[in-house]
Amino acid sequence: MFNEVPPEIYLAITTVGAVLMGIFAIFVRSRSAKKPASAKKILLPPLFMSTGALMFIFPFFRVSPPQIAEALAAGILFSVVLIWTSKFEVKDGEIYLKQSKAFLFILIGLLLVRLAAKVILSSTIDIGELGGMFWILAFGMIIPWRTAMYMQFRKIEEKNKSAVLD
Repeated sequence: MFNEVPPEIYLAITTVGAVLMGIFAIFVRSRSAKKPASAKKILLPPLFMSTGALMFIFPFFRVSPPQIAEALAAGILFSVVLIWTSKFEVKDGEIYLKQSKAFLFILIGLLLVRLAAKVILSSTIDIGELGGMFWILAFGMIIPWRTAMYMQFRKIEEKNKSAVLD
């Protein structure tokens, strides 16, 4: 089934999909900064994203151990940038994710790097494997980022609670 469609078509469709998802992420992130943060809002996205691992049931998406390591390393590296720009602040007793001026540019930059890598790598790696690698990259990015956000959120939450009690 997958072999009947030319790889260029997959590349075009997945590239457009990545751009749309990037725009959606920017939109969601800018809207979420206007509402108080919660542990649930921080921890649920990685849980929901984890269902994407079901793609590896299909041989078309399976990747080799070295590819897993490469994608995971890139994801962790990208997460450092996201951790660096994700800060919380307390307003009116509520904890909000602070809008970083750099965050929009960083998200766009990460998206452009991913798109460039996808176009370059698609000539040497099967599109299914590449899809699996990019899922691993994204998951490897979201787990450390959201873990760091949760730890920072809990720290501020505890500090906020003790300030209210004093």
